[in-house]
Amino acid sequence: MDFRVLGWDNPFYNNLHNLMDLTDETPSNKNLSVPTQTYMRDAKAMAATAVDIKEYPNSYIFVIDMPGLKKSDIKVQVEDDNVLLISGERKREEEKDGVKYLRMERRVGKFMRKFVIPENANTDAVSAVCQDGVLSVTVQKLPPPQPKKPKTIEVKVV
Repeated sequence: MDFRVLGWDNPFYNNLHNLMDLTDETPSNKNLSVPTQTYMRDAKAMAATAVDIKEYPNSYIFVIDMPGLKKSDIKVQVEDDNVLLISGERKREEEKDGVKYLRMERRVGKFMRKFVIPENANTDAVSAVCQDGVLSVTVQKLPPPQPKKPKTIEVKVV
C-alpha cells in the first residue's frame, strides 16, 4: 500500500512506508537513513533478552531465561578480554502436515547481549550452565592485589 495514494505524502509516512518495506523499489533506491527490518528485529530481540546480574564476593553471575533452547543454540564468548557476549537463536518448529498455528506469540530468531565486565573479573575463569531453561554464566573475580612489601636495600661501605 502506498500512503501517497491516501494523500499522506509527508516525511513521516514515507519513513513509515520504508520501514514496513511495502515498496517495490530496489534496495539501492531506499532511504539509507531508515533502519532495515532485520536491524529492527535484531534490536527488539536484544532488548527482549532480559538478564539479571548478581555480584558475589568471589564472582559475578549473569542469569538469563532460555526456555526451550538446546546447548547448541546458545553461545557464550569473551571478546577483547573485557566483554561478555551471550548470543544464540531460537528456531521455529518444523510445520507438520495438517497443523496450523492459531496464535504465535513466542519469540523466534536471534538474540544477543553484550556486557562490559569489570577489571577485577578473571576472563580465564568463565563457566556457563543451562538448567531448567535458565542460563547462568559465572565470571570469577581476580584475587585482590597484595600490598607490596617494602624492599630493603643493602648499604655498601666503600
